[in-house]
Amino acid sequence: MTTSTHILRRRRFLPLFVTQLFNAFNDNLFKTAMVLFVVYSIYNSEAKEAMFSAVASGVFILPFFLLSALAGQLADMRDKARIIRIIKGCEIGIMTVGGLGLVIAWQDVECAAAVGQCFVAPHSLIADAAIPLLLAALLAMGVHSTFFGPIKYAILPQHLESDEVLAGTGWVEAGTYMAILVGTILAGWIPVEIAALVVFCTAVLGYLVSRQVPPAPAQGEVEPIDLNILRSSVTVVRNTMHDRRVYYAILAISFFWTIGAVLIIQFPPLAKNVLTASKEVASLFLVIFSVGVAIGSVAVNALLKGRVSARYSPAAVIVMGLFVVAFYFVCRAWTPVPAGELMDVPHFIGVPMAIPLLLCLLGIAIAGGMFVVPLYAFLTTFVPKTQTARTIAANNIVNSGAMVAGALLATGLSAARVAIVDQLLLSAAMCLISCWLARRLLMTERAAELD
Repeated sequence: MTTSTHILRRRRFLPLFVTQLFNAFNDNLFKTAMVLFVVYSIYNSEAKEAMFSAVASGVFILPFFLLSALAGQLADMRDKARIIRIIKGCEIGIMTVGGLGLVIAWQDVECAAAVGQCFVAPHSLIADAAIPLLLAALLAMGVHSTFFGPIKYAILPQHLESDEVLAGTGWVEAGTYMAILVGTILAGWIPVEIAALVVFCTAVLGYLVSRQVPPAPAQGEVEPIDLNILRSSVTVVRNTMHDRRVYYAILAISFFWTIGAVLIIQFPPLAKNVLTASKEVASLFLVIFSVGVAIGSVAVNALLKGRVSARYSPAAVIVMGLFVVAFYFVCRAWTPVPAGELMDVPHFIGVPMAIPLLLCLLGIAIAGGMFVVPLYAFLTTFVPKTQTARTIAANNIVNSGAMVAGALLATGLSAARVAIVDQLLLSAAMCLISCWLARRLLMTERAAELD
């Protein structure tokens, strides 16, 4: 743990760490504020609410699938610190558009409420201006994060010693989820018009901090960049998958994030329609999830003592699946309040089954954090430093493809009127596939040690 805290005091890690905190905070604050506002203030249908939540997730994830190969090439062939500053500069403009969308939506709802209108479908001004602006900003933030994603991991082996990489990865993951935690709390509790101001100010702060990231020039020979998105995507995935450890790590991470995406899509409509709870309770679910992943990220680093290994991953994801099943049964047994009423946080916490529900959610998240962090370390440890960003990019392509598929599946199930609570079983089933992949990775790891 001494090494872990030591790097937090060094310029070679701290500015990147703080920049990533602001990035994760802003992504989550904007997306969560938008989804909660639409679910709780605009729509009044479980199917429409679940569908909008899935569409929002799909819009954010799509750029990772389309542009990750280009992002990985840029990160490996250009100075990573310079790219970070360009990305964070663009975020200021993106959040200006997103904040404007939030303000327009808020004003339209306030005006309608003043004249006694009831929202059972989007109001014309929201449909014509606010929601397209919000989704456009969310898409742009997806592009922004696509280009930032490969860098935040690929820069670690360049600035950290080999025995610091796992600790650095763990801090990035834990910090990311703690930033998500803070963003989620604010999204559920502050007025949406204040959220619009906060996302803009955070973008400015993120840019200022990013200017302190030390230079990280290209390693090795600088190759030409392939601007053909389809060809470069196929190439970067094919060139990465030849190492069996990286191959299984990427597949296992992909299924993990598919599970996470489906769960996060389900939380707002599940809280509103199954648990009859307010948006603050929906925000609390996301908070518990973020805290749990952060705990799991730090715990697995302590258990492995800095060694990059998938030793605990198969068991961790099985435990995660068991907690998902337990969460499902608690939701099925839940007694809703009378129609038209929503429980606030104190009322919700006072319900006898609330604590078991939250403990199940916490268990899901802790086990998930312990599963995924070592797998990310594989991606930056067992490839040449000249290839790390493209390895992360290949991971993002496969991850995002799986997550988009998960979002489409969730959308299809909602359109087919499958109850939102029953969709939880899909996440539990996918844990079995993740376990099999993690087990294959562990076997490959042990075989490599014997060679």
